[in-house]
Amino acid sequence: MANDIEPRRTAVAESTGSPEGGDAYLERRTLRRGSAGWLLLTGLGVAYVVSGDFAGWNVGLEKGSFGGLAIATVLMGAMYACLVFSLAELSSILPTAGGGYGFARRALGPWGGFLTGTAILIEYILAPAAIVIFIGDYVESLGLFGLTSSWPVYLGCFVIFIGVHLWGVGEALRFSLVVTAVAVAALLIFAVGAFTEFDTAGLNDIAVDETAFGSNSWLPLGVLGIWAAFPFGMWFFLGVEGVPLAAEEAKDPVRSMPKALATAMGVLALLALITFFAATGAQGADAVKAGNPLIIALEGDGGPTALSRFVNYAGLAGLVASFFSLIYAGSRQLFALSRAGYLPRFLSLTSKRKAPYLGLVIPGAIGFALAAATGNGERMLNIAVFGATISYALMALSHIVLRRREPGLERPYRTPGGILTSSAAFALALSALVATFLVDKDAAFIALAVYAVALAYFALYSRHHLVASAPEEEFAALAEAEAELSRD
Repeated sequence: MANDIEPRRTAVAESTGSPEGGDAYLERRTLRRGSAGWLLLTGLGVAYVVSGDFAGWNVGLEKGSFGGLAIATVLMGAMYACLVFSLAELSSILPTAGGGYGFARRALGPWGGFLTGTAILIEYILAPAAIVIFIGDYVESLGLFGLTSSWPVYLGCFVIFIGVHLWGVGEALRFSLVVTAVAVAALLIFAVGAFTEFDTAGLNDIAVDETAFGSNSWLPLGVLGIWAAFPFGMWFFLGVEGVPLAAEEAKDPVRSMPKALATAMGVLALLALITFFAATGAQGADAVKAGNPLIIALEGDGGPTALSRFVNYAGLAGLVASFFSLIYAGSRQLFALSRAGYLPRFLSLTSKRKAPYLGLVIPGAIGFALAAATGNGERMLNIAVFGATISYALMALSHIVLRRREPGLERPYRTPGGILTSSAAFALALSALVATFLVDKDAAFIALAVYAVALAYFALYSRHHLVASAPEEEFAALAEAEAELSRD
């Protein structure tokens, strides 16, 4: 059978018309393999998300109150758990830098691959731009460096942290792990301090809106408030799905990727639980629904304390960890799409240290320009969430399709619950996608406009210039050849 498949795969490669699809092309586009074990991958998964524990989730209290946000967080946590288990299986099948794009390419074809990869790029290019704005606000509020304007902070963050990534992936992930550990330790210390003031009466102190459908003391803003709080429940987990993007640089990715995904998800669920209850119970849900919730929870009506100052500075570490790791994720997705020809191929060129330097620098320049020009971190983060929910639905759908269409495909790791698990992720992701329109319609339509431009580029140009020898494309071509052979 292999002898019959090989000529068919060669024919597919030749059909791309790409003179650069051979070994020389790929040699200029390689990453440093074996740089990350499961611990660094776990740290990467937590780093993507940890800034969301310090602030952002609390805005969901305005949309759904404590009860509504609690239910939303449980549902979104279930979505991420189901998605992570599905991705663990998919990443063991195809451990490449393409991540979600690679999975969808095999299951849904080139259009599905591009739709998924573009959604992931929207998330991972816009989110760092949003977070760097929050970093700038933090630096100003803490009075660091005597700055009265944030744009130098934006520039410094992009230049310094992209420089670390250019130095090497191993060094970058170790730096990320250290900063993430500081942020996690601060959250645990915060929880100890806040729980000393815990009072269950404060959980439901938001006034009941009698006009809202289904409103009561537990859901003062009604049933619809649960749905509106979905995007904020996501903040406790948003980004963990990016771990598979490190597959080509991981040690034994088939084994380490599922372990890292599951461990990171467990850590994030624990942090979400203690942070949510400690912050709202210490001073009441109404008090922490805006601003810096952890500091409000510790200080109340009093002044700064030693603990609140420590947590405030540690919040900056959390923002840095997420900013730094999201830059990494965006560069790897861009690298994979470019290597396969979906985006301009020069973007996937790597340096002597095996870093995709243009894939780091160009998104960084875009992120800095957006941050400096708009200063609207919340809007950009909402756009990122919109892109994320689309990618979640498509990745979950990819798992379902591959399970049904290719049941005999070798799966070193199998998702517990199989299709039922990925179907739950798919349904919840679609619900979260609709919820983004309840939170920020403008952000949703901006994301759709960016999507439309990208799709026009793909339809008119790049789909005719794909590189068949890219790992994700070769994997899909082999499946097509096997399917054709079976029909013969």
